[in-house]
Amino acid sequence: MKAVVIENYGGPEVLRLKEVPTPSVTGHSQVLVRVRAASVNPLDYQVRRGDYAPLFNLPIITGHDVAGDVIAVGEGVKKWRPGDKVYYSPRFGGPGSYAEYHLTDESSLSAMPDHLSYEEAAAAPLVGGTVWEMLVVRAQLKEGDTILIPGGAGGVGSLAIQVAKSLGAFVYTTGQSILQAQLHRLGADVVIDHHKKNYIEEIQAHTKGRGVDVIIDTVGGSTLSDSPLALADYGRIVTLVDIALPQNLIHAWERNATYHFVFTRQSREELHPITSLIETGQVKPVIDSVYPIDDAQSAHRRIEDAKRDRPLLGKIVLSL
Repeated sequence: MKAVVIENYGGPEVLRLKEVPTPSVTGHSQVLVRVRAASVNPLDYQVRRGDYAPLFNLPIITGHDVAGDVIAVGEGVKKWRPGDKVYYSPRFGGPGSYAEYHLTDESSLSAMPDHLSYEEAAAAPLVGGTVWEMLVVRAQLKEGDTILIPGGAGGVGSLAIQVAKSLGAFVYTTGQSILQAQLHRLGADVVIDHHKKNYIEEIQAHTKGRGVDVIIDTVGGSTLSDSPLALADYGRIVTLVDIALPQNLIHAWERNATYHFVFTRQSREELHPITSLIETGQVKPVIDSVYPIDDAQSAHRRIEDAKRDRPLLGKIVLSL
């Protein structure tokens, strides 16, 4: 089968399309899936550049989202059969999804919503589980809460806006003016162009000095130390960004804030409620662009490049 293989850590140029052996079902509960689409996540390029080198042995096939068709099943698999359309997130540390076929355990699979394309479905599993973990499990977002989602145009942000709105929250987000209409269509009530205005001052003005109940950090940098200035007393901040440098959290202390740190989730259980929201039309995966699998290098350059020719909106997808 064709697969994008990493033989050495580095930039996008280390992603090479190669012929590798096709996996086969040997275990009681295993399922072989023909991959039709896979999405590109920050976790993918972090693996590619060696951030998690102690957890992997080269060569690596990365990729953490699959949408495709069941090809074969182990003798103990009862729920799935060849031809079923499925989507899921491969186990972190195992073989990834940048390949024509992926072998997994039946426990990881979810049925793909009928009205989604493979590309749309591939954009949902990893960010879906992550967003549900951040908004519902950790922040316990509820109807009537106010939430700030910096970077609402990103893969996580574009889904988080929709989920937050489905939960009945009032949604603030940041994004470039050129994306304002799209972000409003996703469900954002207020869009702040952080290139032109200070988002903290804008939040304080909109909330009459109260601040928001929840802040979701997908951006990093100084967000952990600065954003509490836009937070209400006893508010919650949930971040999925690692902390590269020490930060002064004095403003969080002044707000009696609660912090939650989330490593990107790969959970079928947390994908189920996202699937329900997709099926009822409250959420739809947002596709930024689609690249063929043999152009994975360009896909990685787009997600990493801070000087893009056009702003990023949603998920980047690889088509197989």
